[in-house]
Amino acid sequence: MKPLDRIIETARQAPKRIVLAEGEDPRIIEAAIRAQREGIAQIILIGNRQIIEDRLAAAGVQTATFRIEDPAISPLGPRLAAAYHQLRKAKGVDEAAATEALRSPLIFAGMMVREDEADGTVGGAVATTADTVRAALQTIGRAPGVSLVSSFFLMMLCEPHHVKKGAFVFADCGLVVDPDAAGLADIARMSARSYTALAGAPAKVAMLSFSTAGSAAHERVSKVVEATRLAHAADPGLVIDGELQFDTAFVEAVSTAKAPNSALHGEANVFVFPNLDAANIGYKIAQRIGGATAIGPILQGLAKPANDLSRGCSADDAFHMIAVTVVQARSSVSKGIDVRLLSY
Repeated sequence: MKPLDRIIETARQAPKRIVLAEGEDPRIIEAAIRAQREGIAQIILIGNRQIIEDRLAAAGVQTATFRIEDPAISPLGPRLAAAYHQLRKAKGVDEAAATEALRSPLIFAGMMVREDEADGTVGGAVATTADTVRAALQTIGRAPGVSLVSSFFLMMLCEPHHVKKGAFVFADCGLVVDPDAAGLADIARMSARSYTALAGAPAKVAMLSFSTAGSAAHERVSKVVEATRLAHAADPGLVIDGELQFDTAFVEAVSTAKAPNSALHGEANVFVFPNLDAANIGYKIAQRIGGATAIGPILQGLAKPANDLSRGCSADDAFHMIAVTVVQARSSVSKGIDVRLLSY
């Protein structure tokens, strides 16, 4: 079974309530119809009720099939606004400002997740990454013990021309610009957990650099070496190595030649890049030249899932992100996180 099919099947085994903040968008409606038809999620659409109902009807779908929440008229509004006021009043948000904030679909969706009206949310087909992430932080907040929210792309190598096939994590490709060693270690550990939750296999983490095992001396290399040490110290059971060049982490023969003592042996499945420049360039090269399927950016470190779509996304992209969000929600439940106890 292909990795993406495995994620979809995992979601189908225990569908979760996923709220789509941009429910008026035709791509989102198409993805919602597919997700509900294939039984991977219980979909909640946010937006103008009349617009959503008209577009569902045009697609030949009974509007009663979906739960629709219109922030302008939803009976949930007053309760969510009151909860948002309590959450943000220390930041200077009064009751009137809270009521106004709940008119934002991103804030409304995030508060639904926080108040256990939904298990996860997806946005970003219309909104920017900055707005999507900000809303998630202000409503859902960070998971206990997490100091840094980051992101990753799930890279699928499933085509006949791919010599090595499977699912791989590239981090952080979309959010943290230039993490220090401690931040990079956090990204590595969260990415390992994300990989295991989504792929159902042990993570093998490569901390990437332009140097392998001391082949170059530079402060940027030293940051990666220190991050590797910190990640391993915090999680001694984690299979991790660094600093490594990409080919050393990915190709067994190169690993044998350049890093014969590496714990990865060229079999890394989680690749942690030293900064956003390298990560963003790297995933786009893999996608556009290598033909990899890129799903993301997927957020990690939040108390409950809130994910970001590209504004250029397709309906298929949105459907796949819904499936990923369901699997993340399953993982959050298994860890017993109570989002209502958190604030940001």
